[in-house]
Amino acid sequence: MESSSWETPGLEHQLTADHWQPIPSHPHPSYLWAPERRQVLECTMISPLLVLAIGTCLTNSLVPEKEKDPKYWRDQAQQTLKNALKLQNLNTNVAKNVIMFLGDGMGVSTVTAARILKGQLHHSPGEETRLEMDKFPYVALSKTYNTNAQVPDSAGTATAYLCGVKANEGTVGVSAATQRTQCNTTQGNEVTSILRWAKDAGKSVGIVTTTRVNHATPSAAYAHSADRDWYSDNEMPPEALSQGCKDIAYQLMHNIKDIEVIMGGGRKYMFPKNRTDVEYDMDEKARGTRLDGLNLIDIWKSFKPRHKHSHYIWNRTELLALDPHMVDYLLGLFEPGDMQYELNRNNVTDPSLSEMVKTAIKILNKNPKGFFLLVEGGRIDHGHHEGKAKQALHEAVEMDRAIEQAGTMTSVEDTLTVVTADHSHVFTFGGYTPRGNSIFGLAPMVSDTDKKPFTAILYGNGPGYKVVGGERENVSMVDYAHNNYQAQSAVPLRHETHGGEDVAVFAKGPMAHLLHGVHEQNYIPHVMAYAACIGANRDHCASASSSGSPSPGPLPLLLALLPLGILF
Repeated sequence: MESSSWETPGLEHQLTADHWQPIPSHPHPSYLWAPERRQVLECTMISPLLVLAIGTCLTNSLVPEKEKDPKYWRDQAQQTLKNALKLQNLNTNVAKNVIMFLGDGMGVSTVTAARILKGQLHHSPGEETRLEMDKFPYVALSKTYNTNAQVPDSAGTATAYLCGVKANEGTVGVSAATQRTQCNTTQGNEVTSILRWAKDAGKSVGIVTTTRVNHATPSAAYAHSADRDWYSDNEMPPEALSQGCKDIAYQLMHNIKDIEVIMGGGRKYMFPKNRTDVEYDMDEKARGTRLDGLNLIDIWKSFKPRHKHSHYIWNRTELLALDPHMVDYLLGLFEPGDMQYELNRNNVTDPSLSEMVKTAIKILNKNPKGFFLLVEGGRIDHGHHEGKAKQALHEAVEMDRAIEQAGTMTSVEDTLTVVTADHSHVFTFGGYTPRGNSIFGLAPMVSDTDKKPFTAILYGNGPGYKVVGGERENVSMVDYAHNNYQAQSAVPLRHETHGGEDVAVFAKGPMAHLLHGVHEQNYIPHVMAYAACIGANRDHCASASSSGSPSPGPLPLLLALLPLGILF
């Protein structure tokens, strides 16, 4: 067998017929290594040596010194055990506030990869890093299928986790009796969301997203549409218009007229057809789309009471200049369509997700009755669809920053925070990479079939399928660390697809323990509403106390029945 070698962060490995010999090449691993330092030489590898190869890759030179001591792991486990034992004292407070973070397309593999990336951005190996959501004490799994789809879309799932009812793919805010694109199946099948329930209870409400504010996820909070793609009347078929259905942007301004905070993209859907965009005056695709000639920004302003302070803004500078204490209503539309990827974001015109969340909470928090806030990291999904894992993972890391931001501004005593995803993607990473390997790096081996290297990150399908000279593309010949590199996929598709497996639900705060196992996705808003004493199920809520907040009432008795399975 021929001797071969390739470079990994911190080590070069030489493979001979007898053994693998690791040779230290740097005093410390370089976790984010530059493209010019990458070398992968084709080698021949036989399967009997695979296990031996793995063992040698994970040599002590990659292990942090403290982790070599068994005491480190035992102490860590004992501290985790102490923290877990404290959870016996259940938080049965009423949730004054509810914050839902939705990572669109943020499956478990994306969470894990984002965790590693977060650590590597802080010059750590990455695997041991904790995301903010990792610190939440309760974790469940959510079954994501739509009523008519094994692998779901973001519209039917949004209806489930916001309205509490499973629905058909492509429909928002309606039951499964509504068929996609069929306007005449909408009436009488509308379902309301937890945002509406919170508003009806006197709470302030907000929507923050990195997509269009009339995209699938946010639209289920306020709209009822037979088709998620009816962003404005320009995208609707004549038949639907003649039958009286309204586009989603129109519904945003008319269905719930007093949403306190709306931030994201989607400017062009608010203006008459061909109206020049304030930011991209030369871009025809950024122009207004509305056929009805309406200016929905003016309509939004007209609905606000004269004695209230309402602000429409379109850039980051305006956002940061606001005094939240002097803002009652805020509409921020920062792009004609979706917002820019975090890696591409213009620091003058486009705020980050965490910046939007900070302002939103400051505005909503003024209401003594509390608030409901929906926050979507929506472009995680878009990055995956384009096969651009680096874009997707940086979006996930930014959402985690937003979760941290919200945590510093609220208390687990009165705020229920739920983090979850609508669905997964066919995104994976593997290849027996050594500890601290760049999450965007190569596996420490070549294929034993086509003798070519491969990246740890791969997709089951998507636009990254590349054939050069009748063979799989040699990734060592391209810049696979580029922001827009499309990871290789097994099946060629213009757009990578969703995955069908369960997704994680992380929860902290009042009643978070009710998210505790494997649940149907539509269970989630029922828990949030129960915790906040809003919506239909309020029998457990006592009368308002002298402080103005409901007391838990008979909740401890109900919770005592949980182990018996009486409630579920």
